[in-house]
Parts: sequence; C-alpha cells; structure tokens
Amino acid sequence: MAGAIASRMSFSSLKRKQPKTFTVRIVTMDAEMEFNCEVLDHDVSKEEPVTFHFLAKFYPENAEEELVQEITQHLFFLQVKKQILDEKIYCPPEASVLLASYAVQAKYGDYDPTVHKRGFLAQEELLPKRVINLYQMTPEMWEERITAWYAEHRGRARDEAEMEYLKIAQDLEMYGVNYFAIRNKKGTELLLGVDALGLHIYDPENRLTPKISFPWNEIRNISYSDKEFTIKPLDKKIDVFKFNSSKLRVNKLILQLCIGNHDLFMRRRKADSLEVQQMKAQAREEKARKQMERQRLAREKQMREEAERTRDELERRLLQLKEEATMANEALMRSEETADLLAEKAQITEEEAKLLAQKAAEAEQEMQRIKATAIRTEEEKRLMEQKVLEAEVLALKMAEESERRAKEADQLKQDLQEAREAERRAKQKLLEIATKPTYPPMNPIPAPLPPDIPSFNLIGDSLSFDFKDTDMKRLSMEIEKEKVEYMEKSKHLQEQLNELKTEIEALKLKERETSLDILHNENSDRGGSSKHNTIKKVPRVSFLYFADQDSR
Repeated sequence: MAGAIASRMSFSSLKRKQPKTFTVRIVTMDAEMEFNCEVLDHDVSKEEPVTFHFLAKFYPENAEEELVQEITQHLFFLQVKKQILDEKIYCPPEASVLLASYAVQAKYGDYDPTVHKRGFLAQEELLPKRVINLYQMTPEMWEERITAWYAEHRGRARDEAEMEYLKIAQDLEMYGVNYFAIRNKKGTELLLGVDALGLHIYDPENRLTPKISFPWNEIRNISYSDKEFTIKPLDKKIDVFKFNSSKLRVNKLILQLCIGNHDLFMRRRKADSLEVQQMKAQAREEKARKQMERQRLAREKQMREEAERTRDELERRLLQLKEEATMANEALMRSEETADLLAEKAQITEEEAKLLAQKAAEAEQEMQRIKATAIRTEEEKRLMEQKVLEAEVLALKMAEESERRAKEADQLKQDLQEAREAERRAKQKLLEIATKPTYPPMNPIPAPLPPDIPSFNLIGDSLSFDFKDTDMKRLSMEIEKEKVEYMEKSKHLQEQLNELKTEIEALKLKERETSLDILHNENSDRGGSSKHNTIKKVPRVSFLYFADQDSR
C-alpha cells in the first residue's frame, strides 16, 4: 500500500532515462535502493527532475485505532496538515486555530514563555490563507490566539499532539473524500465523492453537504462498462443507479477506491487478524514503554527542580547567615568602641570630681584662715564677713558640684558595666553563629509514583472478537451507535471551538467569505457541525430520488 511505502521513506529522487522510462532512487532509514520503472499510462511532466509524492490512498475512519505505528501516524499527520493548509480540505477558522496549536505543540514541545517569546511563530505556516484573509487580524493577533491554546497543551508528547490533530481533522466534511466529475442520464453535472463511509453525490458548487449518500453497508454491487458506472443497492426493490464519467481510466480508479474502502469498512467491523493483533500489541507495549520513560524523565525533572530549589534555599540561607554574622561583628565593634569611650569618660569625670573636692577643701581652709585672722576695724570686719559669706556660698556650690560629679561618675561606671555585658553577649552570639552548621542533612528520598499513574505489567495476550452474524442491518445499527458515541466525545471540543469562533467573529470580513465558508455556516446553523452530523442528515432514498429525477 502507498501508506506502507510512505511510512518507511524519507527521501526520493527521479531522473529520466529514456522516453517513459525512469530510474528511481529511494533512500530509506534502513537502506538505499535504485531501480528502473516504466510509466505506461500517465501524463508525466517533461521537466526534470520529476517529483513523486507518496501519500496514503485510503483514509482511516478512526485514526487513533487504525494508525498503529508512530511513523505512519507522523507521516499521515503531515499529509493531512498539508491538505488543510493547501485548502484541499475545508477547515473553519476556529478549528484552524486549534489545529495550529496542536501542530505547534508537536513541533516545539511544551510552552515556555522564556523561550517561546513574541514572534516565534512569525515564519511558520499554520493557517490557510483563506482564514487569514477572512478577518481583520494582524499576524501578532493570530499568534496570540494560537499561543493561548498552545499553552494549554502542556505535557503532551509529539505523537499525542499529532493524534489530537488527526482526531479533529477526521471530523471535517472534506476529510478523506476523493471527488470525481460525473453526469447522470439527463447530462446533469455532479460530483461523486468516495470516502471511508460510502459514496456521496454532491452539487459541483457544494462539496461540503452531499445531496445523496450510499453507505457501504447498503451497497450490494459496484461495476462499470466503458464510461458507464453502475451501483446496485442491497435492497432489490430499489432501482439501480447509473452515471457516466469522462474517461474509462476514471472509472477504473473509482472502482479501485470503492473496493478498497468497502473492504476496509467491513474489516473494521470484524475481529482483527493475528498479524494486526500482534502489531497492536507491539504498539501498546511500545507506547507503554515510552509512557514509562516519559514518567521517569518527569520524575527526574521534578527531583532536579526540587534539588535546585533546595540548593537555592540553602544559598539564600547561607547568605542570610553571612549577613547576620557581619551585622553581629559590626555590633560587637560598636559595643567595644562604646565601652572604651564610656571608660575614658568615667575616668575623666572621676578626676574632675577629685579636683573639685580638692578645691572645696582649699576653700574651707581659706575660710578658716580668714576667720582666724581678726580684723580689728568694723569695716574690715564687715568686709571680712562678706568675704566669709561669699566663701561659704562658693564652698556650698563647689560641694554640690562635687556631689553631682560623683553621681555622674557612678552612673558612668554602671554604663561601662552594661556595655561590657552587651559586648559579652555579642561575642556569645557570634560564637553561636560561627559554630552553627551551614547545610542541613539531606536524605533525598525518591519521589514515589503518583497514585494515578498505573503500573504496567505487559503481557502478550491477543484480543479476540467473534462476529458470527454479518447481517447488513446489524452493521447499520452498529454504525449508528458509533456515530452517537463519537458525537458525545466531540461535544466538549465543539464547545471550545464555538467559544473561539465567538471571539474572532467581530473581526470577520463578510465580503471575503468564500462559497465554502457560506456553506459551512449554513450547515452549522442547521446543526451539521461535523462530518457525521452532515451525512446523517442526508436522505438515503438515493436510488428512487435519482430514478425520479431521470424520469422527469
């Protein structure tokens, strides 16, 4: 299959050797091959080199269940992404922004504001040009909205982000549909769409909503003769539907697509073959191994972050202790200087008190000497009495000053003792800080696995399903049940898309809307927000409808 070839191929080149004969050189991950091939019935460009694109021919209904190998999923993701950007698959604006956010997650990993700064998506092609032209929004505004969604996808690995992209893309109306121009018996131009669910008839101006649908479980036989193509329904009471194509080669291609899609449609609803079961088991084991590896890396990252936080905390604590030690040293030095000053001042005060006491004694002696010397005359006596009185007042003042100085000396001695006590306490605190341990003992204990992370005991049991009843009516009921379950799963996603659509609706330029935009909005107003809803609303009395149209 083309998908199998594409899953192994990384590069190809081709050179023309002879007319309609080419030498193809293919480089794979395991080997390098070169072989000659002849183009029999294809229009090949004469320009060299000729480039071939190896793409998936049949699209899966459920990418999550059917794309087993990661490399196949990745290559299919690239194919669908390119078809959306090239507008081969119509995608509404709100879904385009969400798909772009998953594409960014797959390429860049988790969002980091220090790394993914403003403008990091400037060179990326993430949105269809139709969407960009439809709104009055700058590239910075688009990047802001994509980044807002991108930040919510933290923790998703590349394969998980790509799978989320495919799960949204597979619900688009034009996903996996191959269109062919046909004519009915009256010569009316129509489009035939072939996809994984069945055959659909479209108006050439509306590729989103089919006029008539033929699910694979309601078709009994498909054949063609020359340019006429015939579809026979399962119900024999319904007339056969016929249409004409432009070329016989187109009928061959339509028949190949019908056979392949019908075969895959029936195979999906039966038990898997042993080979497929083994592939799925290997894929589950590989996914479990990668999940365990991611968990291990997450634990190591968490432990590393915790160790870094502990280191930063210890460094901060050490810096704080150093600052405290520096402050204690400065306080000790200030205490020592204060004590020295107080001691010097106390000594000076004591000497002053002694000097005053000596002067008081001398004044007392002078007073006694004056008293002993009698002045005979009254004038001298009066003068002497006056001098004695002045001497007594002076002696009294000197005695009071001496007493005050003595008290001040006592106070200074007390202050000196307190300063020495403060000095002793500062030295004791400095000693405690110096002897305090810098790093607390650490006994790192590996973080246990969170209780919500399952432990993997992988065994190679095979899945077995028994489908004994292959009745087409039972398949129809199962298909309807699958569609209901799928719509319930996509309800939350649709709410998110509606919220984004409301945000950017005010910036839309109505005059730039394409016919597909208008048709998509009409489908959304009628409730056809998904591919399954759209097809579900299409009438299935298809053969009678076309029979009536032709008879008219």
